[in-house]
Amino acid sequence: MNFFSRRRILKKANFLDLVPVRLVGQEEREEGGITLLMPRFRNSHTARLLQLRSKGRFIRIRLDRFGSEVWKMVDGKTSVAGVISGLCRQFPGVISPGDDTNKRVTDFLSKLYQERYITFREIMDETKVIGK
Repeated sequence: MNFFSRRRILKKANFLDLVPVRLVGQEEREEGGITLLMPRFRNSHTARLLQLRSKGRFIRIRLDRFGSEVWKMVDGKTSVAGVISGLCRQFPGVISPGDDTNKRVTDFLSKLYQERYITFREIMDETKVIGK
């Protein structure tokens, strides 16, 4: 699916109703934080040629405690609104429901989407319909 088709789907949808889905792997750190594992090379031919010279197969992205909790809630079933309410329950004194929390979480998930660490179930479902 091209950029314009994905953009059309996302423009029609309410961001809080979207269901994020993980696209990259993860490692859990000892203190409970999450490190995302982004493949260094997407093309398998390039990977075989350049893998020997690189430091590793993955680029590691360390998330802070809030980012790690959001990542743990991204399970392909929970909507963005559910992630926000779960985050508010997880950190009752620190995070309160409201516009600031909504904006911060949606900005974080938007950044993860832009960097292709996640996608949304609605885009995946639309891709399946078009592919039939």
